[in-house]
Amino acid sequence: MSADVDGVEVHGSLEGRRRQILTDEALAFLGDLQRDFKITRDALLAERAERRERLAYGELPDFLPETAHVREGDWQVAPPPADLADRRTEITGPTDRKMVINALNSGARVFMADFEDSNSPTWANMVDGQANLADAIRRRIDFVQDDGKEYRLVDEPATLVVRPRGWHLDEPCVVVDGERMVGGLFDFGLYLFHNHRELAERGSGPYFYLPKLENHREARLWNGVFRFAQERLAIPQGTIKATVLIEHILAAFEMEEILHELRDHSAGLNAGRWDYIFSVIKSFPNRREFVLPDRAQVTMTVPFMRAYTELLVATCHRRGAHAIGGMAAFIPSRKDAEVNERAIANVRADKQREATDGCDGTWVAHPDLVPVAMEEFDAVLGRRPNQVDRQRDDVAVGAKELLDIRVPEGQRTEAGLRANVRVGLLYIESWLRGQGAAALFNLMEDAATAEISRSQIWQWQHHGVRLEAGDALEGEQVAPDLVHRVIDEELAAIRDAVGAEQFTAGHFEEARTLFEQVALGDDLDEFLTVPGMPLLD
Repeated sequence: MSADVDGVEVHGSLEGRRRQILTDEALAFLGDLQRDFKITRDALLAERAERRERLAYGELPDFLPETAHVREGDWQVAPPPADLADRRTEITGPTDRKMVINALNSGARVFMADFEDSNSPTWANMVDGQANLADAIRRRIDFVQDDGKEYRLVDEPATLVVRPRGWHLDEPCVVVDGERMVGGLFDFGLYLFHNHRELAERGSGPYFYLPKLENHREARLWNGVFRFAQERLAIPQGTIKATVLIEHILAAFEMEEILHELRDHSAGLNAGRWDYIFSVIKSFPNRREFVLPDRAQVTMTVPFMRAYTELLVATCHRRGAHAIGGMAAFIPSRKDAEVNERAIANVRADKQREATDGCDGTWVAHPDLVPVAMEEFDAVLGRRPNQVDRQRDDVAVGAKELLDIRVPEGQRTEAGLRANVRVGLLYIESWLRGQGAAALFNLMEDAATAEISRSQIWQWQHHGVRLEAGDALEGEQVAPDLVHRVIDEELAAIRDAVGAEQFTAGHFEEARTLFEQVALGDDLDEFLTVPGMPLLD
């Protein structure tokens, strides 16, 4: 089915609730957003490509001399609205109906409803997710499982924050004046259009998480979108609030500038740890000194991760903004109490470190971790909603510290290689089936962790890394033939584990093709999701 309103064409099913979301008025608003901002988006993406080329051949990032006046100036972001003042624990996840209810009921202060990395961008997921959020805001959402179990909202659910897609992704099922709709504008526009009045009547507002920004000019574009949309829909300026995920190493050098660009709309910064690690790999593909060890060894306490998170807290608090810590991705086991005990101890230590460092909140991926994170932040915050007033004047982080990629005693191992292959294949297969959040080996994996898996293999084979640590493959060079062999072995193990029928019915062959393309290509693709889009059901 298709619709065409004022040059906006919809090439996707409009069955069920979708026509209520994709109304003529909503489509006209999307068309206005696209016409006003796509040209600038495209120019910023071209600048990204040019910067990647310079980094690939020797340039190293530094703080911008032309924006020193911003870093040295005396300014603050606007204060947060009441329902965003306390964010001590936030839960994240995609927008399927059951997930939305469980996350809002989890006891977390905030639910980050995700149209990005934990969501597979099928047409059904993108539009039905909008309907689910609209129902949740109006307190009319429910869900009944096949076994009759019912799910309904509690009286005081978490505050809702929405993450649209990053600037690099388009929405292929919507075309404006002959060009694909910018995915982030589609997600943002529909949510704002349908819900801003209802949110205001309920004492809340349209709040967003902004992903994948690489510099302050990309934040400036979002700020322009916010101003335009608020004027177009007669919303008071400054109503929209946005938290920016600092998940790219280049953005770490422009945190002050990003806050400054969004200062009337800013709700703070978040340490997007997995994408940040991925960004280090893809930003310096030809520099051997940036070759990382096994993913599991790159913790939040290694020098470059520690420097980036401490700078984030100091920067936010200097400007009166929230600093939100990183993700705890552990998924509790229903069968192995020992695994749970070890993992929860690690989660607790991670959240204790964040709270004592000055973070105002943190992320978890599972409702069972909400009490763990809450306890650690309660111990530091007490009855205070946040600790923005705690200035980290002791933090002295410069370019040297942000680029200190040492991982003490880090190794590249057969176990690390196999884990990357296994997680990469299983996640991509899940993503191709429309499931963007995959519980694998007691961790919630999303596109960001799959990006680490495939890009790390690319990095290792590109630099001829030899495996270490005494495994069977110790001393072997990571090369395409070895990776193909490991892929064969891991796929055989997966087939044995899930059974031949489920394996054949799945998307494992397509997953293998895509994984090999983005892990072993001559060049390192910027995102696996871009070549993956045509393969989605």
